[in-house]
Amino acid sequence: MTVAHGTPEWMEQAERGSRFWLRAMSRLSLVFGRRASRIVLYGIALYFLLAAPAARRASRRYLARCLGREPSWIDLYRHMLAFASTIHDRIYLLGDRHDLFDIRRSGLEPLGRLNGEAQRGCLLFGAHLGSFEVPRAVARDDGRIRVSLAMYPDNAARINEALAAINPKAQLDIIALGRAESILAIHQRLADGAMVGILADRTLRSDRGTEVDFLGAPARFPSGPFRLAAMLRQPVYFMAGLYRGGNRYEVHFELLADLSLPQPGADREAQSHDLLQRYVAALERHCRAAPYNWFNFYDFWGDLGR
Repeated sequence: MTVAHGTPEWMEQAERGSRFWLRAMSRLSLVFGRRASRIVLYGIALYFLLAAPAARRASRRYLARCLGREPSWIDLYRHMLAFASTIHDRIYLLGDRHDLFDIRRSGLEPLGRLNGEAQRGCLLFGAHLGSFEVPRAVARDDGRIRVSLAMYPDNAARINEALAAINPKAQLDIIALGRAESILAIHQRLADGAMVGILADRTLRSDRGTEVDFLGAPARFPSGPFRLAAMLRQPVYFMAGLYRGGNRYEVHFELLADLSLPQPGADREAQSHDLLQRYVAALERHCRAAPYNWFNFYDFWGDLGR
């Protein structure tokens, strides 16, 4: 079911934590190194667990659905610590210190053949699951692959600010969403054979959300990215960079649908809804496999899941 709605809760909560801690931790981390500066993360996670009741309630509600039981305080703490760890690791990933990490890759080779050898573009749909910096770093390390990121202007400004502070030489190919020329820019990148990554799990005030069952209850997902994919008719992959503790990450790329192939008997609306269902199924599977990696610290289900 597709519904109209007002300002999403996540947009009403300023994401001060990511911005503040990325700036503060970057100073400490560049001085002391990754291993020593990680000690601070345990205190940061405890602080958020005790001082952010809304985030704590959202964490408890999500983990109860994902784990199938009432989460303990240890579960809540592990959730906050995983979040803090991925923010901390962004400092080194943005600084191209990929050698510090043990990154396991799954599904990268088909993307290399598609993007590097066939010179074809595709869409990469991610979520606020684990670290989106890790899939981007893995793709960049593969010399055959070019990646652009489509994101909203505030997020683009934040990541560019972080890059300028950490690695002034780094360049991100970012497409600003929400503008008249955004679709044309995405289309051009795809035509040039680049991959375009989008985090597709948060609705916006300008989007019509679609209710889909997620972790046992209806939740509202954005319809815009999936309508866009059906219109652009490109291969669509799910991507995730799951944090597995210490310096370990698992990067997953998996094909959701190749919309460049003929789709007999299917209209654009049906294609976009089928793609959304596949995306949510992949997201749910990875959430259950790595439950402490879901970083939407607001009431994702709202009144739909009560």
